[in-house]
Amino acid sequence: MDNPFKIISERLSNIESLLLDIKHKPVEERKPENLTVKETAELLKVSEQSVHNYIKRGTLSAQKVGRILLIKRADLDNALTEVKSLKYKRT
Repeated sequence: MDNPFKIISERLSNIESLLLDIKHKPVEERKPENLTVKETAELLKVSEQSVHNYIKRGTLSAQKVGRILLIKRADLDNALTEVKSLKYKRT
């Protein structure tokens, strides 16, 4: 019969290694739901004026809260996927 303490020791070392993996795993950043024009420009690597132009053209939707324009991350993602699909659509 196997030594029960050896089995317990092995299982504890497996648990310890799993816990260490979880501890050192990088935590995903929570992305904010709403982005300002400046944050959107930095994310897209364009100027703030370009973001304002996208909003005026209707390519990107934004809501005005006081003096600040806020762009929803979901709207930004949708706008980017639409641009990608139009790029390959030839008529």
